[in-house]
Amino acid sequence: MTTASVNIEKLRALIAGVLEIEPEEVTDEAHFTDELEIDSLLMLEISTRVETAYGVPENTVVISGARTLAELHTILISKLVGETSAQPVIRPRPLLDPAARLFLFHHAGGSHLLYRGWAELFPQDWELCLLEAPGRGQLQSLPLIDDCDRLVDYFHTAVAPLLDRPFGFFGHSMGSLIAYQLTRRLHHEGDPLPTWLGVSAYGAPRVEAGTDDRPHLMSDDELRGWLRSVGGSTPQLLDNDAVWLTFAPVFRSDFKLLATWTPPHDPEPLPVPLSVFGGRRDKLIGEDRLLSWQALTTHFHGLQRYDGDHFYVMDHRQPLAAAITAAMRSATA
Repeated sequence: MTTASVNIEKLRALIAGVLEIEPEEVTDEAHFTDELEIDSLLMLEISTRVETAYGVPENTVVISGARTLAELHTILISKLVGETSAQPVIRPRPLLDPAARLFLFHHAGGSHLLYRGWAELFPQDWELCLLEAPGRGQLQSLPLIDDCDRLVDYFHTAVAPLLDRPFGFFGHSMGSLIAYQLTRRLHHEGDPLPTWLGVSAYGAPRVEAGTDDRPHLMSDDELRGWLRSVGGSTPQLLDNDAVWLTFAPVFRSDFKLLATWTPPHDPEPLPVPLSVFGGRRDKLIGEDRLLSWQALTTHFHGLQRYDGDHFYVMDHRQPLAAAITAAMRSATA
């Protein structure tokens, strides 16, 4: 399969056929929901036709979160030409000799697609490395990992060959915990440390945290309702029973990982500059929990908050990328 095989005009015509409109009405940047009024049923029909036309996995369009024709075209190319090969580290823009690497860790129930399009927002000589946990995306045939230490083991093995130059870690929600624990692992074993660690929408680990919600134990209806209230999950995923049955085990596995992990008692502050990010309307993590990270580093670089909820990152990619770039450069200055 070549890039040319994923012709955007054929894809435009396919979507127009489902909507019974003229192809020119499906512009590259027209928002599926707002401008083209594509609801859950229409999205499922588009997904089915894309699967038939391009031989991609079931529900590819639904779970991709694509919002425009341009985004869907990019995602299909990545699926079909190996940009997202069956490896835990996905490099959208591979470089032979990058000046730095930035490793991005996704949230619970998510995948590397949280960071789609981010590579173009960073310096051209930086290589972005998107981490993918087993059981999703191109790794969906692998068993899910519901234990924090084992997932850290998995990612440690994956990133070890890539720590040969300055690098940073950034994690969102569950990804913050994994990035932090992987940094602790590197420190304990005397391996190269990140020049900077960024944590987003996740409170600093605390031993007494035993009363938090445990979503993995909720009923399906309760869990779907909880996910709707938190935000970040597409209606197509939560409202369609067939799609939900496919992805519910991923959510439950990741939430079990979070609920069963035992925070270290009185951990030594990491000798790594650390920055914290969050959404001002996040129902899960308040400002006090975000600020508590300063006790876990010898170089606290402050808290930056953005308008939005737990998934504020989706609406603030450019300013967040600029903040991460500045923080990494400041940490290495």
